[in-house]
Amino acid sequence: MMDNLRAASNHVVLKIILGLIILSFVLTGVGNYLIGGNSDYAAKVNGHEISRGELEQAFNNERNRQQQMLGDQFSQLASNDGYMQQMRQQALSQLIDQALLDQYIKDLHIGISDDQVKQAIFNQQAFQTNGKFDNAKYNGLIASMGFSADQYAEALRKQLATQQLINAIANTDFMLKGETSKLVDLVSQQREIRQAVIDVNALAAKQTASDDEINQYYQQHQSSFMAPEQFRVSYIKMDAASLQENASEADIQSWYDQHKADYSQPQRNRYSIIQTKTEADANAVLDALKKGEDFATLAKSKSIDPISARKGGDMGWLEPNTTPDELKNANLTQKGQLSGVIKSSVGFLVVRLDDIQPEQVKPLAEVHDAVADKVKQEKAVDAFYKMQQKVSEAASNDNESLAGAAQASGLKVVETGWITRDNVPADLDFDAVKQAIFNGGLTGQNGAPGNNSDIISVDGDRAFVLRISEHKPEAVKPLDQVKVQIADSLKHDKATQQAKAQADKLLTELKAGKQDALQAAGLTLSASKTVDRNAQDPVAQAAFNLPQPADNQPSWGVSEDMQGNVVLVALDKVSAGNMPQAQIDEMVKGVTQNNAQIAFEALLENLRKAAKIKYGTAAQNQ
Repeated sequence: MMDNLRAASNHVVLKIILGLIILSFVLTGVGNYLIGGNSDYAAKVNGHEISRGELEQAFNNERNRQQQMLGDQFSQLASNDGYMQQMRQQALSQLIDQALLDQYIKDLHIGISDDQVKQAIFNQQAFQTNGKFDNAKYNGLIASMGFSADQYAEALRKQLATQQLINAIANTDFMLKGETSKLVDLVSQQREIRQAVIDVNALAAKQTASDDEINQYYQQHQSSFMAPEQFRVSYIKMDAASLQENASEADIQSWYDQHKADYSQPQRNRYSIIQTKTEADANAVLDALKKGEDFATLAKSKSIDPISARKGGDMGWLEPNTTPDELKNANLTQKGQLSGVIKSSVGFLVVRLDDIQPEQVKPLAEVHDAVADKVKQEKAVDAFYKMQQKVSEAASNDNESLAGAAQASGLKVVETGWITRDNVPADLDFDAVKQAIFNGGLTGQNGAPGNNSDIISVDGDRAFVLRISEHKPEAVKPLDQVKVQIADSLKHDKATQQAKAQADKLLTELKAGKQDALQAAGLTLSASKTVDRNAQDPVAQAAFNLPQPADNQPSWGVSEDMQGNVVLVALDKVSAGNMPQAQIDEMVKGVTQNNAQIAFEALLENLRKAAKIKYGTAAQNQ
């Protein structure tokens, strides 16, 4: 059965290859699912064993995926044992779900034929070159994933069966026309509102906060007043660009002599060819040429190479690395010289050497400035690495300061002020430098200075050596630093409470029909405006929670605006909106997909409840 698949995949015409479905399947741990496990299993699902190796593969795949997605942030997460434990448990849960689905698919007798497997392989872009199946790429990729052709096809068969089940669930959900119409009316609905704003900031300016209130608030909310961990850093910055010096003429000449090939154009030859199918045809062409017939005329009429034939056999200028071996081996050295009959991979050739262009070397005067720049760059980089070596040795020998490193480099030690993770100076804003500062390795006991760092190289031929001069751990800010902030917060809270109480009182009066209540409170309603459900304004959102107005009277409510002010909302009118058909279709699609996802999750939940799942030592020892 699988022999047919292998034969098809090797056929020249069928070079079309696989991709995303299989790759995602393998990356979720299916590879080891095929291989099996040992007695130290992770779980048994209705008797089916999930091996330790399978769990480790799934965990490592997820770890690699997150590392690629999160980059440098992942190293911080990976140091959290709880996070990594959660990732491992999630990997095991996914393997159990896959085993349950495989068993359910088997019970439903969902089958995938060999032809479906072959077609899935041929249709995948991951194994295609220029839109066609590439057998070499196919074999190389599945081999790199540890699969034979049979194993790979079987893995794909399982994934296609799972996809068929998912599609069956997804395609069972739909919306009736009446349901769609009601949903469109609801989603596109518009409301006309007016609003009266109670200015909280104005009320806050009239509030007071006692020392006792401030102290009590400080004691109860100390976690809100944490000063972040702080560092003072001493460092020496080495930069290859700053070490550039003028290049001597002797150095420029020496570098030019050593790299002359970079400024040379090798000898170029110009050939013409006549290509024939048979040796007899080539001999006939050669005889005609020797009798004086024109080469270009014969090439146009006799050569089977359409490109060169149109040009009278002319191949253009060829350098040694672009000259075919057949032409090189003809050993033509004189202009106009003819070859004999040459056998080649495309038939038989008769070749003529039309012209020779000797090697051309740009004189130093023409490239002097470019060579000088090269010399300066190389000297600077050489000096840069020598300086790094000196600084590294000096910083290691004198670990109490950077004085020795400064003397060895001839550079000044730079001192920063207090810095945190959020205000690193631009000069030090490199991931490797920040990691050295903040990972704790350079801080001594009780915040004392620690050792000098190793050389830290960054992009652009730059490097640093640094030490922590002072360190302050995370701590609660003293009360005198946050007293004003607390007082403002207390005043604002009191003002907000006062505004809400006033709004509730007004709301009661307005609902009772006292239309002059707002005027008596010194408030006025704004002009009417129309809002829809997509508005991000919390006042507009509140309007959609109000009942429809009745008896030509507005419906009243209370909300807060984006500035934190308390707002009385008058809903005057509710009207139907409209929605483009494309948006309606997209909305219906989203609803049905969401329903399908809920149905699929419910299926998995039921399968878990009905299953006998036993966790092995590989899972318990996570």
